[in-house]
Amino acid sequence: MAETRPPEELTAAFNSDVRRLRAEIGKVIVGQEAIVDGVLSCLLTGGHALLEGVPGLGKTMLVRALAQSVDLSFSRIQFTPDLMPADILGTNMIVDDDDGHKHFEFQRGPIFANIVLADEINRATPKTQSALLEAMQEQHVTISRTSYTLEAPFLVLATQNPLEMEGTYPLPEAQLDRFFFKLKVEFPGRDHLHKILERTTSTEQPAAQPVIGQQRVLQMREVIRQVPVSHEIQDYAIRLLQATHPQRPGAVEVVSKYVRYGSSPRGAQALLLGAKILALLDDRFAASVDDVRAVAFPALRHRLILNFEGEAEGVSTDQVLEAILSQLPERQA
Repeated sequence: MAETRPPEELTAAFNSDVRRLRAEIGKVIVGQEAIVDGVLSCLLTGGHALLEGVPGLGKTMLVRALAQSVDLSFSRIQFTPDLMPADILGTNMIVDDDDGHKHFEFQRGPIFANIVLADEINRATPKTQSALLEAMQEQHVTISRTSYTLEAPFLVLATQNPLEMEGTYPLPEAQLDRFFFKLKVEFPGRDHLHKILERTTSTEQPAAQPVIGQQRVLQMREVIRQVPVSHEIQDYAIRLLQATHPQRPGAVEVVSKYVRYGSSPRGAQALLLGAKILALLDDRFAASVDDVRAVAFPALRHRLILNFEGEAEGVSTDQVLEAILSQLPERQA
């Protein structure tokens, strides 16, 4: 049920809890504020996050810290080339009952948790990667024509290594589209490296503690959806989405030249929900065009599919989005 308190109270309470989460995660993670906020945005909007970066940058540790700071069930799946879908979803096993009769019983896999860490997801084959599709979109799993509902909130936080690294498989486009944000984890600077070494080479090992629970997470999701968006702001998000499609008249040159497919409507949903949470974090109960622009990269970068020419010339989807944002007017002429 949506909270009925005044917007000012809802915003203040929302920000108070987010600050507590940030502080708790900050006990474990040094720097990476934008990545932490991106992961929190996914938790609080009901989306999934894909974290990309080379090994050793703390992606797995960040997900663990998030799981420790909210009172939710957590499971970790290490993706490897020999991992099978049943290792993720579960399977029917033959078991003996008290009378000695045999029957099938469903043994739940690690997907049955509130927060699921899919570690190095692109080291598994596309068949295994696709096992997550139904769970990520519909929040239930179907095994042998029987559906099992996943408890809310359900969040997949996947880490992947850059595709240039050996032993990786590209994620299917349909699965990429189910991630709310794609977050790029950058290498830390010298000051942050000093702090990392001080924390990880001393006797004390910091750990996060739970600061909010399951019901509060669901309440915060409702608060985000109550944030109003004007028709003008929504129209900007739609035009931004349309601008990623090379087939549309008047497409930006870089889009026509390098993009094969643009974003799906899920991209516009991510733009608006991401803009709403940014507004709340800025103590505003209304989203703006600047909020939409600020979330354009994590919301859309993984939803643009480059053509052969774009891949051959090493063009990134971030470069395409930069060109779109620089040329897209805030208001329709």
